Amino acid sequence: MVELRRLKVELGVDEQGALLATLQVRPVLVERIIAAQAEDPLICTLRAEVKNGDRTDCSVRNDGALMVGNRLYVPHDEALKREILEEAHSSAFAMHPGSTKMYHTLREHYWWPFMKKEIAEYVRKCLVCQQVKAERQKPSGLLQPLPIPEWKWEHVTMDFVFKLPRT
Repeated sequence: MVELRRLKVELGVDEQGALLATLQVRPVLVERIIAAQAEDPLICTLRAEVKNGDRTDCSVRNDGALMVGNRLYVPHDEALKREILEEAHSSAFAMHPGSTKMYHTLREHYWWPFMKKEIAEYVRKCLVCQQVKAERQKPSGLLQPLPIPEWKWEHVTMDFVFKLPRT
């Protein structure tokens, strides 16, 4: 009972004497983003432009959150962005998706400048992904060693490399 009260669970008893517990779940990450938006000077100016009617690509929700379309604008806070990226990439339910899949998942809810680039960089630096993901290259052919010459400069050979990519 003490542990439930510490977690702010509302307890009650009904007419038959049964114990009722009510737990309210709130999106803490969204609240932290909104609090960080209030401290970001760029977002404050964007919010003022939206209220004046100067910007039409953004909107302000009833709780004061700045939205780009129907996505929440994430301020330039590295710790907050890292938490969003870790939750979308390293949680038990995500199972380390690639950068494209992770971007498509996150872009439904969040937006920040250079979002796709930061997601790709985060996935590229993930140690688990580097160790597990298979290389997507065609395996090279068998190596064919040259015969060992009996005397110096007895045979001079050249290798011609062809079908290289343009880049």
